[in-house]
Amino acid sequence: MGYTNSVTVPIAWDEAVQRTRDALAAEGFGILTEINVRNTFEAKLGAEAADAVGDYIILGACNPALASRALAAEPEMGALLPCNVVVRKAKGADETTIEAIDPQAMVQLSSAPSVKEVADDADARLRRALDAIAG
Repeated sequence: MGYTNSVTVPIAWDEAVQRTRDALAAEGFGILTEINVRNTFEAKLGAEAADAVGDYIILGACNPALASRALAAEPEMGALLPCNVVVRKAKGADETTIEAIDPQAMVQLSSAPSVKEVADDADARLRRALDAIAG
């Protein structure tokens, strides 16, 4: 089983990041965290490491209603939240890839039926967001 769903789009980095934010917001997800991997690598490992990873951010997306349901069903699910969404573009590439965690991975770790319901809902929302980005 894979653990992400993704789309690759022939659009510029900045536009892909904005489309991703907009598509997630349209599905009820806010961005709780943002990690700029490229900047972190450059600061900690140098320009060569930053160039090797390319443009790369990790957005910690959270739909509060879904998170509340997941945590009510199984408080340990907090270790899997928020839903990470990656926007990445290799140096010199013409395309940008957007990857979202597959919420069905949570189902593999839990036997609670209500966690499956939350994962199904989150999965549908994240897939619609990816479809909107691919537009």
